[in-house]
Amino acid sequence: MKKIERQALGEHEAAQLAELFRALGDASRVRVLFAIADQELNVSAIAGIAGVSESAISHHLRSLRQMRLVRARKNGREVFYALDDEHVAELFRSGLEHVRHR
Repeated sequence: MKKIERQALGEHEAAQLAELFRALGDASRVRVLFAIADQELNVSAIAGIAGVSESAISHHLRSLRQMRLVRARKNGREVFYALDDEHVAELFRSGLEHVRHR
């Protein structure tokens, strides 16, 4: 396991980390992340997998984009969403492994 760098945790970093975990504290947002963990999908496909309305998915995606957990790619009139980077994917996978380990 990778060690945490032991330098002081500033107030700004602590607040950002708390905000990140708050974003992950909603079951619907977690289902959105699960839906796009391995593939780019549009809102309709995410809604189908997550079992949440498209308008709710759009709202969650807006929050997740602001947190830089999700990125969007436009293809014509359609927008596809994916996890923002490998850090997010690793965080999600680790959390899921932890939950499934029990």
